[in-house]
Amino acid sequence: MTIRLSSSLADLELFLSVARHRSFARAAAERSVSRSAVSHAISALEGRLGVRLLNRTTRSVTPTEVGQALLSELEPAMDEVARALDAVNVFRDTPVGTLRLNVPRAATLALASLIGPFAQANPKVRIEIVTNDGLVDVVREGFDAGIRFGESLAQDMIAIPIGSRQRFAVVAAPDYFARKGLPKTPQDLAKHDCIQRRFPSGATFAWEFAKRGRFLRVAVDGPMTLDDSTLILAAARAGLGLAYLFEQQATADIASGHLVRVLEDWCPHFPGFFLYYPSRRQMPGPLRAFVDFLSQAL
Repeated sequence: MTIRLSSSLADLELFLSVARHRSFARAAAERSVSRSAVSHAISALEGRLGVRLLNRTTRSVTPTEVGQALLSELEPAMDEVARALDAVNVFRDTPVGTLRLNVPRAATLALASLIGPFAQANPKVRIEIVTNDGLVDVVREGFDAGIRFGESLAQDMIAIPIGSRQRFAVVAAPDYFARKGLPKTPQDLAKHDCIQRRFPSGATFAWEFAKRGRFLRVAVDGPMTLDDSTLILAAARAGLGLAYLFEQQATADIASGHLVRVLEDWCPHFPGFFLYYPSRRQMPGPLRAFVDFLSQAL
C-alpha cells in the first residue's frame, strides 16, 4: 500500500510530537490543537499504515517497536525539511515562523525587557516560551533554543550571554531576625530555619558562598521546602525563615524594609544566563533574528 506524503505529512508531524513528549496533551499544546484532534490524527495514521505506532495506557504513551523505528527515521528527515524551509527565511525582509524557547523561571528577569522590543521589531515571528527549572534537551523537546547558566550547558551547544551578571541574596523578615539573631558567616546558617528549594529532579539546592578565594556550599535545613521563587519570597516575608534568592527578586522588599539582607559580603557576582542552541548548517529564521537582536541589544 502506498501512502501519499501530501496527506500524511501533518499526521507524521503530530506523531513525532507525541512520541517526543510521550503525551497527547503536550503534543496538542505544542501544535495548538485539541487533544482529541491529535488522537484522531494518530489513529488515522495507524489505520493507513496498518500498524500500531503508540502504546497507550491511562498513565503513559510510548512508541511501539514499529513506532520507535519510524521515529528514528522520521526525526532526521523532518529536521532536514525544517532546515530547507528555514532557508527560505534568508530571502525574506522579515523573518516568519515560530521561536520556541525553554527557560528557567529565574531567567524571566533577564528576558522580560527583551521580548517586547524583539516582538515589535519582528511582527511576523510567533514567540512561545516554556518555563522549566529542570535541564531540558532542547533539540529532543522541539525547542529552537534555551536559556540556562553557562555551567549547565552541554559542550556541543553554541552559547551567548543574555542580560547582566547575577548575584544571590540571603534575606529574612525583620521579626525573624528579632527572634533568631543575625548570621555572621555561612556556617551560622546551621542554627537557622532556612527555606529550602527543590529542583524538578528532586534534589535540593545547596546555598553557595565565596569570599577572598574561599568557596563554600552549605546544605541548609529548615521546616519548609518549596520549588517556586514567588512562594519562597512570600514565606520569607511572613517570617518563616531565611531565603536564598536572586538579588533582583528581593530588591524591592529590601528597599521597603519588608526583608533584611545578611551575608552580603559572601555573595559575589557571577556570570548570568546564556542563550544556547545547537550548531546547525542553517539556523531557523526566527532564531537568527533573535540572536541578531541580542547582539545589538546587549
